[in-house]
Amino acid sequence: MSTSTPAEASPSGLTHRQIMVVFSGLMLGMLLAALDQTIVATALPTITGDLGGLSHLSWVVTAYLLTSTASTPLYGKLSDLYGRKQLFQAAIVIFLIGSALAGLSHTMWQLIAFRAVQGLGGGGLIALAMAIVGDVVSPRERGRYQGYFGAVFAVSSVAGPLLGGFFTDNLSWRWIFYINIPLGIVALVVTSSVLRLPFVRVPAKVDYVGAALLVGGVVALLLVTVWGGTTYPWGSPVVVGTAVAGVLLIGVFVFWEQRCTTEPILPLRLFRISVFTVANTMAFLAGMIMFGAIIYLPAYFQLVRDVSATISGLLMLPLMGALLVASVLGGRAVSRLGRYKPFVMVGTALMTLGVWLLTHLGVHTSFVTAGLYLVPLGAGMGLSMQNLVLAIQNALPVRDMGTGTSAINFFRSMGGSFGTAVFGAVLTARLAFWLPHFVAGSAGHPVNTDIISAPAAVHRLPETVQGGISEAFVHSLHSVFWVGVPIAAATFVLSFFLAEIPLRLTSGMGEELAEGAAAALVPDELPELLDVPDTAEDAEDAGRLGTEGSDRPQSVPGGP
Repeated sequence: MSTSTPAEASPSGLTHRQIMVVFSGLMLGMLLAALDQTIVATALPTITGDLGGLSHLSWVVTAYLLTSTASTPLYGKLSDLYGRKQLFQAAIVIFLIGSALAGLSHTMWQLIAFRAVQGLGGGGLIALAMAIVGDVVSPRERGRYQGYFGAVFAVSSVAGPLLGGFFTDNLSWRWIFYINIPLGIVALVVTSSVLRLPFVRVPAKVDYVGAALLVGGVVALLLVTVWGGTTYPWGSPVVVGTAVAGVLLIGVFVFWEQRCTTEPILPLRLFRISVFTVANTMAFLAGMIMFGAIIYLPAYFQLVRDVSATISGLLMLPLMGALLVASVLGGRAVSRLGRYKPFVMVGTALMTLGVWLLTHLGVHTSFVTAGLYLVPLGAGMGLSMQNLVLAIQNALPVRDMGTGTSAINFFRSMGGSFGTAVFGAVLTARLAFWLPHFVAGSAGHPVNTDIISAPAAVHRLPETVQGGISEAFVHSLHSVFWVGVPIAAATFVLSFFLAEIPLRLTSGMGEELAEGAAAALVPDELPELLDVPDTAEDAEDAGRLGTEGSDRPQSVPGGP
């Protein structure tokens, strides 16, 4: 029988087993959002065949991206004001409502609208899960657990396309949305039964004007990346006007936050903290690499190497496996050493190496070699991204934990959106240049670059034409990755400016209790923190914590 004692519990008062139970609910919530980013892709052609609306197909993905990115800062601020548990559960409910309605859609516009509802929920799932981790686990301990979140993203990246293809082929595309419902119900049950997060209810007003300005500006800038070069030319009045509107709204937002509100939705004072500014800038650039450059790797496998969408997903396993291993091992090393900066530096260096290796992909590159090229990129992501979140959470005061955590997710998503647009523009421009050079008989005549979006149609063409298209695509892809190399290198240079702050030994929850916040806890949050004691002794300890907060040590000796 375990003989855990209060001294052996974490600084938040929770045992390892209790923390793992909490993590099970958080990871299910994160899985909902992460899986939904990848599971839709393989079903899009079938959805179009069923609902029509081919010209609006991209909006099935874009609607989710817009609402999830724009809502992320709002969740962070609201969670700091009103507590994270209820808001996390509300995000799950909103996401499930959107999922159910998306599965019932009968027109393309209905599906787009309900995907936007999904995004409103999804925007809070990842950011709030990471913020809750900051509540229950100290920065020094957090490395032991952050690998589990890396596992969620790795599994969803591989399982998403596979499940999407399976449901579409064997059941119906509608099941890619219905599958969220049982997962979400389990997440609700787990978080309802085991998660107790005390918080001090702060009397404050929500900055609705600032929120509206931020959402409007972000949506406008994201629309520029979605429309530019595809729906409208980059220099068209629509794209230019939308860009100007976005910049003006962000400018007004900055003025409003500085001069006109006492409770800003994204406090600009946080940018005076160097760790916050540097880490968010690195997250933006890393997001460009993560969501921008690697989105074209499955296209390379399908178009150039003639494999199915499912197989192309499996060929991404080296990247995801390296990400998972690096995240787990790196996290444990951070906990043991108490330092995060060296791992961020090594991670960004590996990312730069990985992007450079991808410039060497060729028409006849073997799958083994391509897999080896992906390993440093995945390992670099695993070592850097989680530790950037850790650095921000460690540097900010507890009252800004939710805002700071949501901010880095926000900037990473924005980076991904801009990266996708930039790399897409480079690919399209280079294809327009290379296709006439490699496709016989097309010299001097424009070739439709949209041909790369239909690998199956390309492989029905004569072999000589297929070969020319493959060569043109590979040469164009080299340009994409060469643009990515300096972006990745910039993250490495910035890592030298990331301040190394000693990792705190208390969690956010522990600090609140230590500062006397227990006296101001909301009454319905006063029961024991978790209903999952390891032993009878743990149950007694938990009971004492609920009534005599001073009985349990709130920090490890030597902590701050």
